[in-house]
Amino acid sequence: MRGAQAALAVAVVYFAGRKLAGEWGEVQRAAASLTPRWSLIVASCVMVLIVYAILIEVWRIVLTGWGAHLRYRDAARIWIISNLGKYVPGKVWQFGAMMMMAQQRGVSGVAAGGSAILTTLTATVVGFAVVAITGSRVLPIPTAGLVAIWIVGAALLVLPTLLPRLGTLATRLTGRSIVLPPLAPSVMLRIIAGTAVSWCVYGLAFQLLALGLLGHARGSPLIYIAVFTGSYLLGFIAVFAPGGLVVREGAMFAALVKFGFDPGPAVVLAVASRLWLTVLDILPALVFLLVRPLHGRRGLPAERDLR
Repeated sequence: MRGAQAALAVAVVYFAGRKLAGEWGEVQRAAASLTPRWSLIVASCVMVLIVYAILIEVWRIVLTGWGAHLRYRDAARIWIISNLGKYVPGKVWQFGAMMMMAQQRGVSGVAAGGSAILTTLTATVVGFAVVAITGSRVLPIPTAGLVAIWIVGAALLVLPTLLPRLGTLATRLTGRSIVLPPLAPSVMLRIIAGTAVSWCVYGLAFQLLALGLLGHARGSPLIYIAVFTGSYLLGFIAVFAPGGLVVREGAMFAALVKFGFDPGPAVVLAVASRLWLTVLDILPALVFLLVRPLHGRRGLPAERDLR
């Protein structure tokens, strides 16, 4: 499996590199003509941080639904730092770090890990639904894919009532007692709404980045929502690519060109968006790591966080 993932990663980098080399002249001309408007770029950064704030609250909503509680600042620290795990190949380190750090605050590993997985699953399904609604002509989804999205989306609505049965099944398979309390349907609706809003704000921030970097952002905001969300999700599901590296940029470049961008500006924007998000992942994590470690001992009762 590792060999197959490595081979696939090499193939993706090779073909993406060939494509970039063929457009290198366009890229140089586009980069030479850039006159960044930093006020718009900073505004786009602020919007991404707003997305992070929404997603942190969505995670807390699930934790609260399962009877676990974290103060917002502690939840933010855990979410921001563990989020760096997505840059490690395999896609599991992020969840592992989140579980470990949450347990230090008295949250059970099942609640921490289960809430992270549920939030990620919901965000993925909702993201594909957002792409289908906002930009099917730019990132066309096959009919079978659309049917699958709506079926899985409908399943998410009934998932809260099935969680106890899933916990029972997990107990039988692992031999360990795993209890998954049911979630109220209203909690699931809030998760869906929160993740949908997050994708939309992400897309609007991406449009602001394009406007600030290139000086123009042609077309409807819906297109930018679709392009950003679709390329981000393709990078996410590429398990061999840490942080969706290359896969996301390749998908974004193809979608932007199809939308009407010249190849040079499309490559510049795709690469700039990678730098943009990477910086916004790393800087907040550094702030949390440098300013204050998590206070308290392992096993501190979670109820104290309600004060």
